[in-house]
Amino acid sequence: MSIKSQPTRLVGAIALAMGLSSTAFADDQATQDQAVLLSPLVVTASRSEEKIEDVPMRISVIDEKTIQQNPLLNVSDIIQRDSAVYIKQSGGLGQISDIGLRGTKSVHTLVLKDGARLNSQNDLGPLYPAFLDTTDVQQIEILKGPASVQYGSDAIGGVIQLISKKPEKSGAQLTGIYGENNTYKAIVNADLVTDQGFYAQVGGQRLESDGTRIFESQSESDKAGYDQKGYHAKAGYYQENVVDASASISENKGTNVFSNDYINNTAQRQFENRVINAKVAYNILPNLILNAHYANVQDKQNVPVFGSYYNTENNQGDLSLKWQFTPHQNILAGVTYNDANYKSNTIVNNNQSVDSTGYYLQHQFKNELFDTQVGVRLEDNERFGTHTVGQGAIRYHFLPNASVYANIGSAFRAPTLNELYTQWGGNENLSPEKSTSYEIGADYDITPNISTNLSVYHTQIKNLIAYSSPAGNINIDKAKFTGGEAGVKWHQDDLFLSAEYAYVKTENEKNDKEIVYRPKQTLTLSTGLENATYGISASLIARAKSYADSNNLNRVPGYATVDLNAYWNLNPNVKIFTNIQNVGDVQYREVLNTYPSTDWYVNGGRFASVGITLKY
Repeated sequence: MSIKSQPTRLVGAIALAMGLSSTAFADDQATQDQAVLLSPLVVTASRSEEKIEDVPMRISVIDEKTIQQNPLLNVSDIIQRDSAVYIKQSGGLGQISDIGLRGTKSVHTLVLKDGARLNSQNDLGPLYPAFLDTTDVQQIEILKGPASVQYGSDAIGGVIQLISKKPEKSGAQLTGIYGENNTYKAIVNADLVTDQGFYAQVGGQRLESDGTRIFESQSESDKAGYDQKGYHAKAGYYQENVVDASASISENKGTNVFSNDYINNTAQRQFENRVINAKVAYNILPNLILNAHYANVQDKQNVPVFGSYYNTENNQGDLSLKWQFTPHQNILAGVTYNDANYKSNTIVNNNQSVDSTGYYLQHQFKNELFDTQVGVRLEDNERFGTHTVGQGAIRYHFLPNASVYANIGSAFRAPTLNELYTQWGGNENLSPEKSTSYEIGADYDITPNISTNLSVYHTQIKNLIAYSSPAGNINIDKAKFTGGEAGVKWHQDDLFLSAEYAYVKTENEKNDKEIVYRPKQTLTLSTGLENATYGISASLIARAKSYADSNNLNRVPGYATVDLNAYWNLNPNVKIFTNIQNVGDVQYREVLNTYPSTDWYVNGGRFASVGITLKY
């Protein structure tokens, strides 16, 4: 560790800040309380802003308040609080991780940031979510089920979208955190908002940690360090019902230490990811909006111990027109172009690229009783020709406080350049994976304080790409996923309680075996007391056992962990907080390793931290 936080400095900062004025605190509390009562707005399901209760699909939201509870958490840590999400992680803090949504593989989950595709042509799916910082993220939307009509390839299991912050008032913010294993993180942000509609934001963050052990056979002192740093900037202009334009950049880079000999933690993976977004929405007429979007996403990884590098880049453009032709109906028509590039010394010719153009059409109808969404997409891929997918969904509000919905859709995933051209089993003759999904669900607010939801779904995927020796990558597998989710939320004044249960049965139809690392059952629970001044809460994640190999011989044990969070807003300018992840220090097995001998990747155990945020 090159820098170590000193608790005395935190105490000094608190003492200094407590002298600041608190006259505006009551107004801030009223504003925050009012915001909690508002229905969340989401954009992922239809590419347009709408109330979450009007979406005829299952979508959940992780809000800014939850994200800010523990600024040490990365995307992996946060999204697994949704019971439908499973994170397969090879070790503790800073180790690589994969996303599984509703039992599907990581390559079947599309991850976006403000509409920019974070999935790369390296066949690991999205950028490693453990390397994605949340400092500039305001909201995370998790859309469950197919979304290829809206977004093209990869959205078979669903979409996870990171929505970046948009400044609401001028000010600055500084956060300092210190945690176990010599972990520290510093965050700084500054916002500028003018009365003329212009706004700007800039910020940065730095994290360093000694990390934890990776393998079960290692001692607690065999730690694998992790460090990362990044920045973000955003500028825009907004005039209601006229124009909404913005440009942003975020970058994160660092080093995670891992074991290449499965004994010592001395190898390094150097990573760097960058997202550039430019967007404009212009009201040509009051009922006609033109949307334009350009994004550039780069993911670079260098692994010196293997003598390998993996550099991917997506250049994406989207142009669409939304026409509200009646008070209750709109049509969205658009075209998306994506040019994907992959440079690596592990693929044929070291440099490959593919481009794809998608044409989509979507119709929505909304009134007090019905919300419908019907769409179709034609994707023209340079290497795989044209593919057509469709989707239809309807929600019926049969009572003011109750509704049911049904959703059917098809989706696809084009093989990645790595699957086509890797030197270890690449196959240029691969076909795209295809899926069909069916889902029904219901939402019922029993009282103003108690809400419930239920979903049941079935997904079939054919042409699954798998590695088979000695043939390499081939279209061999078929799989099906059947499951459901149920949830209940209760709140009374400052008290709250929420519980979610997810069940999924996965089956490889080739051998009738369960798909590896897919727990059948997951339970998440959150409860606490929170208001604008102080709060304390606890959350639980419990997962059933799963299989660690395709022959279903070795099992990953089930586990349950509890996290604690507490905060105190001393005044409008000072917040102190503490978090204890895995308060019971449960060290559980995560991933099975069989070379050179059988061993298990394990989690990092308990992780306690304290922090302070100063606002001006």
